[in-house]
Amino acid sequence: MEWIRKGNIFNDCHAQVPVVDTNHDGFWRIYYSKRENRGPSLPYYLDVEAGNPHKILRHSSGPILSPGQKGMFDWAGVMPTEIIQVGDLKYLYYIGWANRIDVPYHNNLGLAISHDQGQTWQKYSDGPVFATSAKEPGYVGTISIIKKDALYFGYYLSCRQWREHEGRMEPMYDIKIATSENLIDWTPLNQSAVLLENKEGGISKASVLQIGEEFFLWFAVRNAVDYRDNPANSYRIKCAKSPDLLHWKRTDDLGLDIDLQSTWENSMVEYPHVIAYQNQMYMFYNGNGFGETGFGYAILS
Repeated sequence: MEWIRKGNIFNDCHAQVPVVDTNHDGFWRIYYSKRENRGPSLPYYLDVEAGNPHKILRHSSGPILSPGQKGMFDWAGVMPTEIIQVGDLKYLYYIGWANRIDVPYHNNLGLAISHDQGQTWQKYSDGPVFATSAKEPGYVGTISIIKKDALYFGYYLSCRQWREHEGRMEPMYDIKIATSENLIDWTPLNQSAVLLENKEGGISKASVLQIGEEFFLWFAVRNAVDYRDNPANSYRIKCAKSPDLLHWKRTDDLGLDIDLQSTWENSMVEYPHVIAYQNQMYMFYNGNGFGETGFGYAILS
């Protein structure tokens, strides 16, 4: 099996981290963040025809959430990272951005809830629902959530170290596991789902699905340094498998490399979001420049 690329579908204003909600009649709603004029990341959505993402139906008229007030965890940006249907409600987890003095930024996870099928959103709280704590001393970034029995498992970006390289502070992070019974209160297990290997320095944006009796987790991984402008060290999409959601092993299959023949994904591919629809697998992802060229999708053959 391999991913068949279907191309770029949206490239407006640094559209980052596509997150797809398939719980709509006849269309998919793709949430993403974009930055205009070097401003903060703000969340928008794009509706596409179900099964045919190239057919764009409508755009949100503006951002669906605003940054928090200065001093809050999300005052410098709001970036969607996961959406969960809970009965008649939709839960949208987002990364709250804040700036720091010692390192460039700090992330925590906030939650917004929609009571009208995603037409309007309200923040659950002014503070984060999953954040820096005694059990998670670094920062908390992207998350992917799956339910097994009565427990939710969250696979989140955990940054616990920064390294200085050529005068620049570089974050080091992997994917760790947390659990929750109510999607509000999260308990970090202090256990990595996917560890860094060799020269790697960052594993981001897990996307987890159950296929048959196995669980699959897609993620983006980059080297520790020189990854912004050097394609040899930049993000690639990889995959891991697990029988129980706790013990994961990387597989050489089902990943996605850059496409040297492309103009939008020839230096990096990152931030995957994988969905199943009518016995077909779709992967939405970003390309060059951490989303500067927008996002596209691929279908598993």
